[in-house]
Amino acid sequence: MFTIMIALSLVSLTACNNDDYTEPKKDWDADANSFVSYDENGFDTYFKPEVGYVGDPMPMYDSKTGEYKIYYLQDYRPNPVGTFHPIYLVTTKDGANYDLKGEAVPTGGIDEQDAAIGTGSITLKDGKYYCYYTGEKYKPTSTQSRQVVMRALSDDGISWTKDRIFNLKGEDYGYDKNDFRDPQVFKTDDGVYHMIIATRKNGKGTIAEFTSSDMLNWNHVGDFMNMQWDRFYECPDVFKMGDYWYLIYNDQTSFMRMPQYFKGKTLDELKACTAGDAGRWPDYREGKLDGKGIYAVKTASNGTDRLAFGWCPTRAGEDTGNVPEESEWAGNLVCHKLIQHSDGTLAFGPTTTAKYTNSKDVKVVAPQGAGLDIAEGKYSMFSRLEYHNLLTFDVKLSDTNGRFSIDFARATDSNVWYSVQVNADESKANFEKWVKKTEKKGDFDVDTYENTFLLDSQFKQPSDGVYHVTVCTDQSVCIVYINDELAFTNRIYHIQKNPWAISAVKGSVKVENVVMKWY
Repeated sequence: MFTIMIALSLVSLTACNNDDYTEPKKDWDADANSFVSYDENGFDTYFKPEVGYVGDPMPMYDSKTGEYKIYYLQDYRPNPVGTFHPIYLVTTKDGANYDLKGEAVPTGGIDEQDAAIGTGSITLKDGKYYCYYTGEKYKPTSTQSRQVVMRALSDDGISWTKDRIFNLKGEDYGYDKNDFRDPQVFKTDDGVYHMIIATRKNGKGTIAEFTSSDMLNWNHVGDFMNMQWDRFYECPDVFKMGDYWYLIYNDQTSFMRMPQYFKGKTLDELKACTAGDAGRWPDYREGKLDGKGIYAVKTASNGTDRLAFGWCPTRAGEDTGNVPEESEWAGNLVCHKLIQHSDGTLAFGPTTTAKYTNSKDVKVVAPQGAGLDIAEGKYSMFSRLEYHNLLTFDVKLSDTNGRFSIDFARATDSNVWYSVQVNADESKANFEKWVKKTEKKGDFDVDTYENTFLLDSQFKQPSDGVYHVTVCTDQSVCIVYINDELAFTNRIYHIQKNPWAISAVKGSVKVENVVMKWY
């Protein structure tokens, strides 16, 4: 886009026949006007295939190859009728650089049980790979199961053979035959393999539990956990980290559609977290790990680090302002590093910061004379972003109950921009859309700005009042991290190639140590 605009200017100058005139070089970083930008064809850090999108990831760490294998449901738009979501494979060593391997487990035929495939898990045992996945029947009859657990086997984790004999049916054990999905396998310290399955029992959400010693023959041992109230926990993931057992789950309920977790010192203590619908929350924010801009989170560990993978949804018509319920299914693969605090509570941290190797000078481009000490109601606008950006800076609030915002796609002439607003007085971060409204007052046009609340996420106020902020972007995917406490994933269209800003919403703010990097 820049090249085209400059070329047109040169054509006009040539028409003037002024051989002595030299076209001045445009300093785009000093320009504060908005620019209509679009995503490049491919995403590099938050992976998306060239064709289609990433659905529910099923990560595992492969000790044979020394890499994370992330199997995922390949979403085409549109998908074939009845047969959709084959399992594809992408690999990474660091959660920031990916290598697409292609299709791993194809869907079955239109009349087969796995005409469509749902979430599962992959386990390596004695050099052999076991994939347990959800097989979904197309238009099942009243006597058929809509969802069952199925199996595929592999010697290398790349080429798979389906076991057409194995079918684990929920109704055989008193569970629902329509909701019986998302099998996840984990191993306890005694060497026993456990499989948990999201299902319903007597109409209530339940996680069923099966055990095996050989990964082939499974015994039902009862209910692992009842789901609270009328909730349904999708893509459950159980693992041990340090001295704690954890369950990460993704709530299907629209207003709680985000990754959450429970914790316990023992597996039995973990299972009891929802007993009697009581809700033994693991922390001050009811176990919420991120906002509603990421879903279907599951984890894998290399023995040192545990990485969490989920997908950031796209929005119809590239409209960032769509309400959360209108997010589209599937999107970009997002990776967080799991942070465990001394009390066993969890948070998400970045995995991609080392990838941004090019530095960029920080310039305040508007308003004129603005700096890094920002008075209440004012803002400082910075040089426009590249396609892939890393921003780090510290914010000190003058009031411990103050508020500041990080504004994206904001320019001096923006009619719409978006902000992640940190509200210390509420211990929340809000994602908001701002729209300019022009009203006639007498002989003058007066601009006002109205905000629409989109999403929120909770955090803990820092004891020293300093907010250490890290922002990682890959085109329209934007993740804000604060103080190893808050991770806030969002889809924000048109942030690349546009300025960004920091605003003092309540109380003044002092901004320090601003660093901009890109690749």
